[in-house]
Amino acid sequence: MAYSESYECDVCGDQKREEGDWWLAWVDCFEGARPEDNQPLIKLTRWQAQQAHTPGVKHLCGARCAGTLLDRWMTEQHADPDAHCETK
Repeated sequence: MAYSESYECDVCGDQKREEGDWWLAWVDCFEGARPEDNQPLIKLTRWQAQQAHTPGVKHLCGARCAGTLLDRWMTEQHADPDAHCETK
């Protein structure tokens, strides 16, 4: 029996196919000089199947959806300028 994975864009919901220019994005932490200076940052990289399984990663079908995700994230950051990295 063959195993197949399916992914959909976290912005528009399109299904991933073999062709296409897919990307991965996730939120990380920019470490300041002191822990209270740490700030969230967003990272973006081209598609890698192994990284697509990472918890918290966003699947993006192209530049337009990557831009939309970035715009939404920036709006959230602007609304809370004192936001710091989440601690776990």
